[in-house]
Amino acid sequence: MLILSLKEGHDGGITAIEDGKLLFALEAEKDNYPRYDRLTAEVIARAAGMLDRIPDVVALGGWVKGLNSIEPQTRTGYFGVGEGAVSDEEGTFFGKKVRYFSSTHERSHIYTSLGMAPRATGQAYYSLVWEGSIGSFYRIDEKGNATHLKHVLADPGNKYAYLFALADPGFPVGTGLFRYNDAGKQMALTGFADKGPITAEEKETIDFILKQEQIILNLSKDKMDWSHIYNKGVDSQEYRNTAAKHSQAIFNMFHDYAASHMKEGLPLLISGGCGLNCDWNAQWRESGLFESVFVPPCPNDSGSALGTGIDAQWFYTGDATIDWSVYSGEDFVEDVEPDPAKYEVRPLVHAEAARYIEQGNIIGWARGRYEMGPRALGNRSILAAPFTEETTVRLNTIKRREGYRPIAPIALEEDAHKWFEGSVVDPYMLYFNKVTSDQLKAITHIDGSARTQTVTRERNPHIVDLLEAFRDITGFSVLCNTSLNNNGRGFINRTSDLIEYGEKHGLDGYVINDKFVTPRKA
Repeated sequence: MLILSLKEGHDGGITAIEDGKLLFALEAEKDNYPRYDRLTAEVIARAAGMLDRIPDVVALGGWVKGLNSIEPQTRTGYFGVGEGAVSDEEGTFFGKKVRYFSSTHERSHIYTSLGMAPRATGQAYYSLVWEGSIGSFYRIDEKGNATHLKHVLADPGNKYAYLFALADPGFPVGTGLFRYNDAGKQMALTGFADKGPITAEEKETIDFILKQEQIILNLSKDKMDWSHIYNKGVDSQEYRNTAAKHSQAIFNMFHDYAASHMKEGLPLLISGGCGLNCDWNAQWRESGLFESVFVPPCPNDSGSALGTGIDAQWFYTGDATIDWSVYSGEDFVEDVEPDPAKYEVRPLVHAEAARYIEQGNIIGWARGRYEMGPRALGNRSILAAPFTEETTVRLNTIKRREGYRPIAPIALEEDAHKWFEGSVVDPYMLYFNKVTSDQLKAITHIDGSARTQTVTRERNPHIVDLLEAFRDITGFSVLCNTSLNNNGRGFINRTSDLIEYGEKHGLDGYVINDKFVTPRKA
């Protein structure tokens, strides 16, 4: 059975699953398109070119006729798990009879995490979906049926990010306004918070936001001009202290329900955009409430097309589990050759690249197929040595982003315990760890944490070769790893964009598939 699945709306994507194996997962923003882009004709055409036959099933994720979850629905719509949350009908696709499947956006998140979790036949799970609009727990039985347990908080992701907008004088007054990257910035800024008990002012602001029954995007920020952080600035200590306590208050609402009502000790599956919050993920893993915790690399809407495809597979076959790799995007496109008058091009030798990085050079690393989800995991990465604060400053300058944003490390999984403690095994950069070495200044956030990715030879042999070579030189199998993208754009995926980016923003070299490219010396 070949299933082609599409997700409309922001973070649009298209995936194909054949007989339980993921063939590809393409995202509208990748290949230097705007972040959070809608599904485009270009992406659909490229996906069609990767298939050799008409699909048996076309799976269309339920969505809305607009950008907001309160808009009129399309197909099965945004919300719902049980009756009416799935549809199946006959139709035609390029003249061939196919099944048209649809399930709600809510289900797409549930089945993303279920289908991507390690296979465990006959296993029941708890599921948590927390994203911009949905904040609920579910129980998935041994056959894969999902049942809603508790709606804990409406708009958890939007309420989390609302605090950033409230403090930012550059965020305008009005309703229906939203910036997708505020949540990630706030996650970084909570690391700057002073420890201490919650104040009366902080509690008043946090409680007001969390108790809102209306959709939080319909609350214009000027309705909270009484708050102690209103337009105070995200660089203010008052905001940063409040942000950390706001974050913990949201987590505690979900944790308290789970501790009181979810007593079976089942594995927990996490999905929705809040699954990208590394602090919360680490707290779930360390809570002791669950046998294990699994977060897929695409828990936000970048995984929704895949989740709908998995839901369709489960609907027609009774089996949700798929065989997948995080590197399921498109191959890197070598559309031009680097100018031989400006660049020296030779076969990639990992020891040479490692020495080049050790000498202080920063390179763009583009090999194979791009990663699914928003995190660069070693195929579309900017890599640098991890030892100096100056490297952090330079990387943030290259990325054209705020100086408070931390730089993540990529590390050999077998060595990670030497440099980090906490949720050390982390293939998809989804947990915070504590850095235990004072020599890794470039990847250590102000609170001593790092968002580590760990790699093995099975998952990414070329990055392992590079890390081993770097270890031979420095004693450390750790590098700085940040995403290879223009600010506000998805991953770079062709040589022309890569060279233009590097020349404009100051990269010192490139790995392009099996070639090592460096500027010629004057």
